[in-house]
Amino acid sequence: MKMNKPLTTLPKSQAIMDTPSYYPLSLLLLLSLPPLLTFFLLRRRHSSSHRQPPGPPGWPIFGNLFQLGDMPHRTLANLSHTYGPVVRLQLGAINTVAILSAKTATEFFKSHDHNFADRTIIQTMRVHNYDKSSLALAPYGPYWRLMRRLVTVDMLVAKRINDTAPVRRRCVNDMVSWVAKEAKKVKAGEGVHVARFVFLMSFNLFGNLMLSQDMFDPESETGSDLFKAIMGLLEWTGHANVADVFPWLVWVDPQGLQRRMKRDMGKAIDIASKFVKERLQLQHSDDMARKDFLDVLLQFQGGGGEEARNISDKDLNVFILEIFMAGSETTSSTIEWALTELLCNRNCLMKVKSELNRVVGTARELEESDIEKLPYLQAVVKETLRLHPPIPLLVPRRAIQDTKFMGYYIPKDTQVFVNAWAIGRDPDVWKDPLTFKPERFIFVMVGQR
Repeated sequence: MKMNKPLTTLPKSQAIMDTPSYYPLSLLLLLSLPPLLTFFLLRRRHSSSHRQPPGPPGWPIFGNLFQLGDMPHRTLANLSHTYGPVVRLQLGAINTVAILSAKTATEFFKSHDHNFADRTIIQTMRVHNYDKSSLALAPYGPYWRLMRRLVTVDMLVAKRINDTAPVRRRCVNDMVSWVAKEAKKVKAGEGVHVARFVFLMSFNLFGNLMLSQDMFDPESETGSDLFKAIMGLLEWTGHANVADVFPWLVWVDPQGLQRRMKRDMGKAIDIASKFVKERLQLQHSDDMARKDFLDVLLQFQGGGGEEARNISDKDLNVFILEIFMAGSETTSSTIEWALTELLCNRNCLMKVKSELNRVVGTARELEESDIEKLPYLQAVVKETLRLHPPIPLLVPRRAIQDTKFMGYYIPKDTQVFVNAWAIGRDPDVWKDPLTFKPERFIFVMVGQR
């Protein structure tokens, strides 16, 4: 098997993509015109007496949909120079507000978080009621609080993190080996797509933390069934969907995205269900070596009342899929940007190397316990996330009721983008905001930024 063949093409996920391009326009116009005219007339009558945030004028029916360009987070950041830190847009039928500065984001999360606790759900994530069981997308309530507590208290506690250190070490070593093999086979002047190997490492890492097994072999032509299913899910969620901005088109599914997502989501849920059934059988034997995240979920006993007595099979299956979908791409994106910035800023690269040589040396491998002694390396990661957040607009929020924010009226069901990309480049917070300068984090107290 040749290692220099592409292992996989990284998908365009909802989180990473910059997007949208909506089509076909003729079909969209035909199907949308009557309900849209009614919708806009009713909404204008309702909201004309309220002061809403300023924003750019839009086209009839489509609003500002085609003004966002290929990188909406950049377009929105530029709008703040004209309209201020709170900007209103109309994306098809969806009333939208963008938060574009650190000050307004702080006010949003500190004083109005409950009013915007729900998430905007894209149509492809509604198939098989995935959003109802998703920690990231579930509505604020007993289930969301339960799953959040499980993750923060039972899964991410120090002891469990320490116990899984050998797993992370092995997965990272495997990745280094893959990159080394690939580097030997590329032609002179060509590079190695490191992000691809980081993605695969992350996939295997989450497979071991969640299910105690590797999920992908880079030398395999096909990969695992779960890997292929997850790649399909990421592909369809990464496509711009006209039904997201004109919801009544969901029944038409003009691009076939819901149909494809339903097919691949069904496959993925079936695969996850098999893992759960196999683990339940194993728990009745004496072969259990150690507890992984799946064991934590299976052995959970709720307190009753609003809290469920246990986690349903459906919720378990979705949680497994979400771990893989949410973690793999964000990890590979961050590492790829960090390497890019270091290669473009040789002085920073030399400082990282010097720190590693001083603390670790060349006689042994880097250990997780070394990280606390590597402040400059930590600062590089923080500076990378400041300039290149893996989810530039975060997961969009939704107003659960009519509310006032910064003196503006925000109608119920308004979609809210918090532009993390713009906040990381806010000149009111950051000196030389466009410069990659890890030193800015060296003397900052933990949690201040």
